[in-house]
Formats: sequence, structure tokens, C-alpha cells
Amino acid sequence: QVQLVESGGGLVQAGGSLTLSCAASGSDFSINTMNWYRQAPGKQRELVATITSSGRTTYADSGKGRFTISRDRARNTLYLQMNNLKPEDTAVYYCHVMAPPMNYWGKGTLVTVSS
Repeated sequence: QVQLVESGGGLVQAGGSLTLSCAASGSDFSINTMNWYRQAPGKQRELVATITSSGRTTYADSGKGRFTISRDRARNTLYLQMNNLKPEDTAVYYCHVMAPPMNYWGKGTLVTVSS
């Protein structure tokens, strides 16, 4: 059974940093594209960052220069380093893996940034 478990969320002051982790189990995702999404209260879920199997990364404009996505293939774990956090980064952050024909989602981890 595939599981994605996020961790690392919490309450942080504006300007602070957090590193989110997503531990995958039940399948080896080293050949798959992995993503971080987030959903703020009252808003749609949005893509934050993507990393391909070859390590190519892309970011939403909101996180460029502040967020870094990475993966540890040996640990089957995805990371999101977030620096200079802003109140508008407050959201539930979700790990996502595309493994056609399946899409897997974690349950999310809450990040709250206070001003």
C-alpha cells in the first residue's frame, strides 16, 4: 500500500524557515516526478514546486528564490526547504506523486506563518 506522509509543518514567524519532508512507502518513486502543492483557507490547491526523476526543478512564482525542492532517492523522501516565509505562505502543504495511471497524495502538513 502506497503512503505519502508529510512532516515538518508548524508555526513560524515571518522571515523564518521550515523544511518539509514527505516520506514515501509502498513503492519506489525514484523514476517519478514528485510535487509539492499547497492549499490556503478558502483557496484552490496550487502547485508549489516540482522535481523530475532527473532532478530538474520548477517553481511557482510565489516560491522562486525562497523555496528549494529536493529528493533523497535512497530514502524515497521528498523535501521542501522554505526560507523567508511570508504570511501568505500559510497553507496546508501536500506531497504528490505522478505514477501513471495513479496519482498519490499525502494528507498534508500545516504551515502557519505569523506576521
